[in-house]
Amino acid sequence: MRHGGRRRLRIAPNPGRIQAPPRVLLITPPGSYRVHAYLEAARDLGVGMIVASEGEHSLVPGLTNGLRVKDLADARAVVEQIVCAHRDRPISGVVATDDATVEIANRAAAALDLAHNAPSAARITRRKDLARAALAAAGLPSPAVWRVDLRRPLGPQLAGVAFPCVVKPLAMSASRGVIRADDLAGLEVACRRAGAIVGASAGASTGAEERHTLLVESFVPGPEIALEGMLAGGELSVLAIFDKPDPLDGPFFEETIYVTPSRLPQSLQALAAERVREGCAAYGLTEGPIHAEVRIHEGDAWLIEIAGRTIGGDCARLFAFGSGVGLEHLVLQGALGRPFDASLHRVGGAAGVLMIPTPGAGTLRRVEGVMAASRIPGIREVSITVREGYEVVPLPEGGTYLGFVFAFGEAPAGVEASLRRAREAIRVVIAPSLAVEVAG
Repeated sequence: MRHGGRRRLRIAPNPGRIQAPPRVLLITPPGSYRVHAYLEAARDLGVGMIVASEGEHSLVPGLTNGLRVKDLADARAVVEQIVCAHRDRPISGVVATDDATVEIANRAAAALDLAHNAPSAARITRRKDLARAALAAAGLPSPAVWRVDLRRPLGPQLAGVAFPCVVKPLAMSASRGVIRADDLAGLEVACRRAGAIVGASAGASTGAEERHTLLVESFVPGPEIALEGMLAGGELSVLAIFDKPDPLDGPFFEETIYVTPSRLPQSLQALAAERVREGCAAYGLTEGPIHAEVRIHEGDAWLIEIAGRTIGGDCARLFAFGSGVGLEHLVLQGALGRPFDASLHRVGGAAGVLMIPTPGAGTLRRVEGVMAASRIPGIREVSITVREGYEVVPLPEGGTYLGFVFAFGEAPAGVEASLRRAREAIRVVIAPSLAVEVAG
């Protein structure tokens, strides 16, 4: 069977039996905040949903059926459990909520003979070294790359690196562990810091390469955009292109503002979309949502990343606010093999989101100015997603935003101005964390 294809399961008709609605399996890490949006979308579409995750309390009691798995890192056992659940009651589509579950979701869909990407393609989206190799093999514009083995002396490995450059873990998202370096001394410091971040975050599922290897890339200057799209049978439908008006030049790469539609010339937007299509083909991606990061450099669109999932954080809510139809609706329809009209999911007018950054490490005491920000013309909603009393950590060690501010208007410039005013109105109060020593 060709990857990305779909076979129809032939089930003998039973005139006396009421046809049950199709069910989608949602595979998610414990505690993912994406689950609720998918549950609402499934309800709106009349689709059943079963949520697979670790832990007895990781699901949503009373709202959905749950499939509790022992360890998402054990792909073979999880897929076997999913196949058994399918035998009891058929599953019609499989969706991953986050980067961590994209690969296993595609393995499960392949085992059920449902629409899927090749597991190797899903793995490429998660592993930055494999992604760079695929893009280079396809002749697409992408940075020069050096691999660094943290178990060996750094000096000889870094001798040929060109500056400025960017250090990256092999398999982390949300810019965690991503650090710019402008000289050799700074590069050695960045490698040690990124290595410590990887070591502190490594779990049972972290492979030896991911635990001990870093990627160093040449820095690509220029404005950065994000492209949100859907693949069906290898064809890419572009849903939105977002400008990132704040420069992302380092030393860390914390994203703040997204605004759509893009104000880039249409020729550059078309080129970016074509490069993303070529990148998807180079990875082997054919099905489902994609989120791409692209830099405009030397008149071309350089691919920084293509992820096999929707836009991160609460940013997907922009589509529901702007079009009345959530992005999750489109993902579920695609997983079920239903035809969709991508234009229905594009945001009308102009829209944008401010991701509220974490300004320092410590205990979140409060976020002030929320009401003042919500009264600014153009602001639709201010959502604080981290509760008071929680420990917060900024980039590059951390990767969590404190909340999101959504804005809408007639033109991108006005939306951006509203978001900047909201950012000025919001003040984050963080108390330093105190070390506690226990007397022996």
